[in-house]
Amino acid sequence: MTKQQPHLSVCICTFKRPDYLKRLLEELRGQDTGGLFTYSIVVADNDQLESAKALVTDFGAASPVPVRYCLEPRQNIALARNKAIENADADFVAFIDDDEFPAKGWLLNLFKTLNEYKADGVLGPVKPHFDFEPPQWVVKGEFFERPTHATGYYVSWPETRTGNVLFRRDILNGVGVPFRPEFGTGGEDTDFFRRMQEKGCSLVWCNEAIVYEAVPPSRCNRTYLVRRALLVGGEYAEHPRHRLRNAVRSLMALPFYTLVLPILAVFGQDLSIKYLTKLLYHTSRLLALVGLTVVTQRDA
Repeated sequence: MTKQQPHLSVCICTFKRPDYLKRLLEELRGQDTGGLFTYSIVVADNDQLESAKALVTDFGAASPVPVRYCLEPRQNIALARNKAIENADADFVAFIDDDEFPAKGWLLNLFKTLNEYKADGVLGPVKPHFDFEPPQWVVKGEFFERPTHATGYYVSWPETRTGNVLFRRDILNGVGVPFRPEFGTGGEDTDFFRRMQEKGCSLVWCNEAIVYEAVPPSRCNRTYLVRRALLVGGEYAEHPRHRLRNAVRSLMALPFYTLVLPILAVFGQDLSIKYLTKLLYHTSRLLALVGLTVVTQRDA
């Protein structure tokens, strides 16, 4: 009897992103499997108006890759991720964001690295993709770049996110709620992987499993970057670990960034905004630790 191939579920949580979602689905349709696994797609629509349903239904009707649509009407990213997992009938679960799209060998590289290092999960790089010519200060400041590592690097939970990840389904055994609803605007991914690592799960990096994130013009401005810094800083207060250490670090960072900011202003917009966002990130983190939240919703 021929042994059945492992099956992967690629989970997407979407909210009113039909243009991005269409590109993502098209790129997922042609993923290279190397003959090592089969895969399907789960789309969790986080819009009560079901804005993604028609697109997903039409795509699924013509796609050789099975596609499942499900709805989570309560707008909460953690609940949407849980809904996707509920509908992911597979040995392995992958997550990719709806404003991203993968390279052709994305899934294959994740799968091979996971098995090579006998890991429970594997993460990969997310690189910015501009459909327009971005301002030079945005490129120079690397505001949409993320850290990368050599393949095989063991990833700690503060470095994790769900924009590019594959993990074994069985790590969810005994876990009541994978993504906690109190992280409804973000931070649900790092909280999830923190809890997984605390129960002994290993996470590694695959630098060849590349995903690209679409960066629209609406994000290439000071307002968006400021709001993002305030939001991300506020999310860290929800994590129960290292609160005292984080508070001390932020208290030390505030006077430093306050002092250097006027000096850096003369060296260009890229440096001044980079350090302004660092200052606001630490300010927001300290405010959140005492119960004050500055920004609660993500911008598009």
